[in-house]
Amino acid sequence: METVTVVGLGKIGLPLAAVIANSGYFNVIGADRNEKVVETANKGISHIQNEPGLEELLYNAWKTGTFRATTDTAKAVSQSDVVVVIVPVLVKEDGKINYEFIDAAVEDIGKGIRKGTLVIFETTLPAGDTRNRFGKRIEEISGLQLGTDFHLGYSPERVYSNRIIQDLSNYPKIVSGDNEKSLELVKSFYKRALNCDILPVSNLETAEFTKVAESVYRDVNIALANELAVFADSLGVNMKEVIHAANSQPFSHLHYPGVGVGGHCIPVYPYFFINKGLKKGLVHLSREVNDHMAKYAVDQVERILGSLQDQNILILGLSFRENVKETTKSSALLLADKLKQRGAIVYVDDPLYSSEEIAAFQVLPYSEAIREKIDAIILQAFHDQYKNFPFDHFPNCRMVLDGRNQLDKKKIEDLGMKYRGIGVQ
Repeated sequence: METVTVVGLGKIGLPLAAVIANSGYFNVIGADRNEKVVETANKGISHIQNEPGLEELLYNAWKTGTFRATTDTAKAVSQSDVVVVIVPVLVKEDGKINYEFIDAAVEDIGKGIRKGTLVIFETTLPAGDTRNRFGKRIEEISGLQLGTDFHLGYSPERVYSNRIIQDLSNYPKIVSGDNEKSLELVKSFYKRALNCDILPVSNLETAEFTKVAESVYRDVNIALANELAVFADSLGVNMKEVIHAANSQPFSHLHYPGVGVGGHCIPVYPYFFINKGLKKGLVHLSREVNDHMAKYAVDQVERILGSLQDQNILILGLSFRENVKETTKSSALLLADKLKQRGAIVYVDDPLYSSEEIAAFQVLPYSEAIREKIDAIILQAFHDQYKNFPFDHFPNCRMVLDGRNQLDKKKIEDLGMKYRGIGVQ
């Protein structure tokens, strides 16, 4: 069987490696610089939680010998026919792109690559980076010629946490190559590895642009929903009812508003266009609108409570969204910052995190011992555990801000608390 190295065993890389290793066509080497991740993977144990099917797939691949892990990326690459790169590209506070981790991975690939290897990038990238930044760098380090001695492809990941394995088979795989030969190799690889529909595009840059465009579409449409929700609040109109009614028309696809947008994708990838020269317009404005929602939410709390100085506010959900243990760009952090600026005492509850993990974000971990002190509650991430949250345990709570418009307004108000949603009063 051919050997595949998956570089990066994070929340997408490890499930991808496990699926490929169970395909029946490939032996897989998972490469990661995190020694703990490699150690657990080499026992058939996943370090990623809440990903249905992953534990079974990884254990089976480990048991049958089609998967192993290593911290030595260059050596793994030297033993491989195909290399798949799924290492994160981050955005700094100023919106500039941080290539630190993927640049380091490419250095290792360049040191280990052999003739005939196919290298595929799955990391979301600005258009042009696969060819001009990474392909050229591999050439420089290895001395091999792109398109002749080794082949280059790009196929963006298009999956959603908590259903990655399902999405890998259900979504068409967008594929591209630096030339026709590379494209054929990429198509053949994914057809065997994932047994999914294949959607080829004309070049690497088109595939890169497509993935960023998907995220920008969502950011822009969420911003529209948030802007309309704020306006609906000013008129006393229920935005949830508006959306339900408007979307009964087949050309209307209004998204749902919320307290903000977080994660590795939607609030990050618009900067891949902005930093490539996209001038002021909807993409820029959408980032401003969505990041402003935390301030708007705090304004709503302040209207009910008055001054927030020394008020005890509980945020439900440190994660950026429901049922995922991930804090990247989480609106909880924006909310906590805005609340502290106004003198509030901020507590955070999240069933996916320990008290120590929560405290690392300079907020106070919530415990039952202080429930009578809480003046207001903000729902930020609607984890399954919050579906039956005991709001009746907070006798002095005066309001609940439903940042995801998921709670039962009547139940909240029957407890004598004020209820506010986003576009819902």
